[in-house]
Amino acid sequence: MVLKVKVLPANLDDRKGGEVLLRSVRGVFPQLQHIWADQGYKGQFQRWAEDFLQPAFEVVYPWWRQIERYLPSVYEQLEQGFKVIPRRWVVERTFAWWTFQRRLNRDYDLLPVTTECFIYLAMIRLMTIRSAEF
Repeated sequence: MVLKVKVLPANLDDRKGGEVLLRSVRGVFPQLQHIWADQGYKGQFQRWAEDFLQPAFEVVYPWWRQIERYLPSVYEQLEQGFKVIPRRWVVERTFAWWTFQRRLNRDYDLLPVTTECFIYLAMIRLMTIRSAEF
C-alpha cells in the first residue's frame, strides 16, 4: 500500500522529486526499513538517500543484464522474451490500480494536491474492498 504520495511538476528531475519525497517521509515513518528504486536513482542520489534516511536503499537492476555483462555464455542459454524485474511489478501494479479510478485515469486536476488526495482516496477504497473480502 502507498505510504506517501507527492505529485510534482513534470519539469522536475526524478532525483529532485525523490529528494522532496524522502524529505517528507523522514520522521513520519520511523519503522521504514527498506526502499526500492529503479536505475534512475543510482549513484549520488542512492548515497544521499542511504545517509539521509538510514534504511536499506536498493536499486533494482534487471538480473539478465548483469548475467549478459558478466556471464555471456550463460546469457546465450537463457530463454529470450519477457522477463519480470523483481519488485518493479509492485509499482506497475499500483499504477494499474489507479487507472481504474475515473478521476485518476486522465489528468483532470489543476492542483497537484488534488491529485494526491484522489490517489489516497483510491488506495483507501482498495484497502476497504480488500478488508471486506476477509
